[in-house]
Amino acid sequence: MFRRAFLLAVVPTLVWAAPPPTARRISVLLVPMDRGAEAQQVKLERYITDALAEFQGLTVKPTSDLFGLPPDDEAEASFKRAETGFKESKDAFDGKNFEDAERKLRATIKEYGRAAAAIHKCAHLCDAVAMYAASLQARGDLEEAKIALLDLLALGPTYELDRKKFPQEFISLRTQVATSRNAQLRGNVNVKSKPAGAAVLLDGDLMGYTPMSLQTLAVGKHVVRLERPGFKQWGAVVEVTPEDSELTPELVATPGYKAYDTVMDKLAAESAKDKGGQTMTSLGKSLGIDRAIVGVVKELDDSGKTELSLSVFDLRSGARQANKRSTFQGDEFGQLKSELGRVVNQLMITAEGGGETVSKGGDPLKGKHGTEDWNEEDKGGSRTQKEKKKKKGDPLDGVNGTEDW
Repeated sequence: MFRRAFLLAVVPTLVWAAPPPTARRISVLLVPMDRGAEAQQVKLERYITDALAEFQGLTVKPTSDLFGLPPDDEAEASFKRAETGFKESKDAFDGKNFEDAERKLRATIKEYGRAAAAIHKCAHLCDAVAMYAASLQARGDLEEAKIALLDLLALGPTYELDRKKFPQEFISLRTQVATSRNAQLRGNVNVKSKPAGAAVLLDGDLMGYTPMSLQTLAVGKHVVRLERPGFKQWGAVVEVTPEDSELTPELVATPGYKAYDTVMDKLAAESAKDKGGQTMTSLGKSLGIDRAIVGVVKELDDSGKTELSLSVFDLRSGARQANKRSTFQGDEFGQLKSELGRVVNQLMITAEGGGETVSKGGDPLKGKHGTEDWNEEDKGGSRTQKEKKKKKGDPLDGVNGTEDW
């Protein structure tokens, strides 16, 4: 009886002492304050989102989910026509009707060119170019066949020719072209976009973010696609030559992103407060998220030095749970992702109450001290003046190296 009474008395106390449930749907919302910051926005959002994915129990919604990454409808329609043309061309090629195959393949390759925004892998485009080159050789047009093979080598350097499908003389011709002087030629493509910061994918591989230069590309055809959350996908089949070329597309925003763009300044202003505001509350409801890492990005100089102010907000109550201001100097050696990972790790630990680490990552510094001054700008250390006066002898004695993190 005593034990039962004790439990009845203790259980309510435990319930009241337990921490409130933590909101789990979280996203990253960055506000660029200048063009230089705009060019870094998508990359920074991706790095921070990747860091959040290391935390258990969070439902991380990337900006592509929030604002969409819609396809180009015209490119999608061209891709379907190209796929139909590919099947018809393949039938003609397999039947050794090379004249008909050449005609159909030429039209099919042009249709794939219009479908660049919908091409994620070379796949049937490489197959079509290979069959087109083989058809040209079979009909005696050797020089045009070599040009088509240069395109194939540019689009798919590791593309393998099926020995059951292609004759040995054609396989030998490709080897001859691959070792020719023309195959060693290179060219550059400068890629810009409006707005800047779009991800640049070359033949399906992520290369960087606009503005950027695609350096030393093999001459011939390449597929370039641009992706930026909240904007329609864009693509083009580019003919690379030894002369530099330039792509300057203007991306088309979705209605949702246009609406978000109109409140960015208000979002930046609210992120400086201890308790957000109406803009954050409205965004949380409309985007279907409970919390957000809200950031303001500023480019400090032309050298790539960037200031990033990050805050974790509960969008339901508007309360700021943690904040941190950091400065980064470029990403020349790929260090920015790991640096942001450490910042996000400590930021989320503070937001979760400063207790045990909730991250799944292996950062040996997670859960350590050094977050005491996170609600103000980092001033390069946390020692008090009294401690400094006491300090004698070895200037590094007792310093762990993380004071200005």
